[in-house]
Amino acid sequence: MEKFHRFIQSTEGWSVLAGEMQFANPYVEVHRATVTSPTRPEPFTWTVVHRKGAVVVAPMTADGRFILVRQERVPIRATIWEFPAGQIDDTSDPDAIRATGLRELTEEAGYELAPGGDLISLGHYFPSCGFTDEHSHLVLARPVVPAAGGAKPDAAESITECRAFSTDEFRAMIASGEIRDANTLSAFARMVAMRLLPG
Repeated sequence: MEKFHRFIQSTEGWSVLAGEMQFANPYVEVHRATVTSPTRPEPFTWTVVHRKGAVVVAPMTADGRFILVRQERVPIRATIWEFPAGQIDDTSDPDAIRATGLRELTEEAGYELAPGGDLISLGHYFPSCGFTDEHSHLVLARPVVPAAGGAKPDAAESITECRAFSTDEFRAMIASGEIRDANTLSAFARMVAMRLLPG
């Protein structure tokens, strides 16, 4: 049975005294909050960007290779290798986390979990907790196999390539700086720490 870490925001010792939304669109909200913290009892203000959480899926084949997609990313004006990922409305629901991971695996990479395969939680992390509460759940899917219908990326996505890489190739891409995506680097680090890499 898969176990997923729930996203829990600790509120002990924190108080939000006032808040003002400064900007909002379907993707992000920018708030100016007046708060006190466990070590700062005097009120202070902070700008916080609220964004939906995400699920990042690290697909591994039966022979220990990792599936990566190469995707255009507008904010950095670059096309980079990364694990499939997608936003999720409810990061407290393990079933929703699982469903989102499996959906992104098929939509972006054209793979699916093999019969008898497993979806393993790698926990969650905050990509930039100094200004945003955005967080990503990391999951390992193994083994994966090509899906019959192939990849079906969202119309807004520009995925140019999908390839399988050995662990040695993956390590070399990280060491050289070719892998620059925080989700992918975090998932790899968790797999190393949890001794989930093949070999």
